[in-house]
Amino acid sequence: MTSNVPEGRADSAQTREWLDQAAGDRAALDRLLARYRPELQAFVECRLDPRLGGRLDASDVVQEALVEVVRRMDDFLHRRPMPFHLWVKKTAYERLSNLQRNHRRARRAVGREAVLPERSSLLLAGPLVQGVSPSEQVIAQEQAQRISRAVAELSEADREILLMRHAERLPYEDVACLLDVTPAAARKRYGRALIRLQEVLTEHGLLE
Repeated sequence: MTSNVPEGRADSAQTREWLDQAAGDRAALDRLLARYRPELQAFVECRLDPRLGGRLDASDVVQEALVEVVRRMDDFLHRRPMPFHLWVKKTAYERLSNLQRNHRRARRAVGREAVLPERSSLLLAGPLVQGVSPSEQVIAQEQAQRISRAVAELSEADREILLMRHAERLPYEDVACLLDVTPAAARKRYGRALIRLQEVLTEHGLLE
């Protein structure tokens, strides 16, 4: 890990306590992994390419990431390059990216068309259809589907940073760390992605 990685949000007091114990206490490490497993599961499910279903499973990706965390734990505790919660998420993110890249290369039959996980599509569309009344929910659902189809036309890089910032509300410091850029670069990328999102939604008649 490079020395200029942004630190991001601090770990909770409970996480810091378990980290202090983890070097010589496997039970403390197991508690840490159990604490972050559900968060990692949701994080991976948002990004798992549905065209690779049957070849990649979110739970398996998370398990492989946690095995990597255990393997590198001593080094992390020695250097503390970033908050633990961000490190485990980055480990899972890199593991998923590598696995999906390898599977896509091995199976070109998955196609070139952009396909977003349903959860990812809903997260991206959600902020754009908030505040609707119950009577408007059917219309809102149709709108969300139209938005998700429009979002699929964006580049993978644009969709990813929109998901992190627009839907998951990650701070720029966390986004920067996950994408291996500076916070300033993350802000610029997000700004450009928002502009392209507005252009695509306008082309689909979703914005005036």
